Amino acid sequence: MNKIKVSVLLAILLVAFLLDVALGSVDIPLKEVIKALFTSGSGNDTWIYIIEQIRLPKALTAIIVGCGLSVSGLQMQTLFRNPLAGPSVLGITAGASLGVALVMLSAGSITSLYTIKELGISGSWLIITASSLGAALIMILIVSISSSLKDNVIVLIVGVMIGNITLSLISIWQYFSSPELIKDYLLWTFGSLGGVTGGQLTILAVVVAAGLLISFLSSKLLDALLLGDNYARSMGLTVKRARILIIGSTSILAGGITAFCGPIGFIGIAVPHLARALFNTSNHRVLIPACCLIGTVLMLICDIVAQLPGSQTVLPINVITALVGSPVVIWIIAGPTKLRGF
Repeated sequence: MNKIKVSVLLAILLVAFLLDVALGSVDIPLKEVIKALFTSGSGNDTWIYIIEQIRLPKALTAIIVGCGLSVSGLQMQTLFRNPLAGPSVLGITAGASLGVALVMLSAGSITSLYTIKELGISGSWLIITASSLGAALIMILIVSISSSLKDNVIVLIVGVMIGNITLSLISIWQYFSSPELIKDYLLWTFGSLGGVTGGQLTILAVVVAAGLLISFLSSKLLDALLLGDNYARSMGLTVKRARILIIGSTSILAGGITAFCGPIGFIGIAVPHLARALFNTSNHRVLIPACCLIGTVLMLICDIVAQLPGSQTVLPINVITALVGSPVVIWIIAGPTKLRGF
């Protein structure tokens, strides 16, 4: 990996992290943020409370989400050998949403968002398990269908249609649910980095770290699958076992993040292409850490924009990632000669 590029990205990451903590409805001077983060404190109790209890957990959530969604998108693009594959496009996020809807809408007030939060750690694991199982169910379905299809475009269309069916099922479920539960669920679908509490942040970090570890250990499998199933078999790889491992890792990453932060689109599609273009490689031992780095920077920048510095308004993170990610997707479609690794 090019050391200069990595150094530049790390510098941008540090600046974006400090700005994300400093900017918001209450502007806090950068030097006070640095003192609060790296020394004994700024001396202003209000600023310390805002930094430690609100903005630092949100910035750390942005880092975790950026890493997890980017790597899950990279794995899906490699598994399907399709440059437009990603958790939100192929219905994986919709599957995770179905799992969350199952918990939040299935049993009336017993499973309301308030009740789930009151369960604390147990409620967090309940949401993560439901979300990951929903994501895994959709991925297994798509992989099963794609095994009989030769055209990656058709696989993509099948994934989009399965995602639409899943979203339709959720809509029908919402139609028969009470207004209070629908409101809770709709707020969750907007996507937010600010609703993750300290205990939930620890669980989210553990879940995403486990998914990233599996991903990194699967680097050689991903490199082999990128060259085709036949090549992978000629290298002695058990393709079915490799697919199960990659599906499991992707489900943990996309399911865990969707459970806590809602469905967040475009990062999973856009960042892997940015990583390939910047480092000019298809080696997953380089691409996975590169995706983590670029995805983190992008999510922090999106969070800064979403806060509308100087105002009391916080935009849904999904709106901002769409604004940033859509031009990259257009670039992917309009400039196929620029695609790398496919």
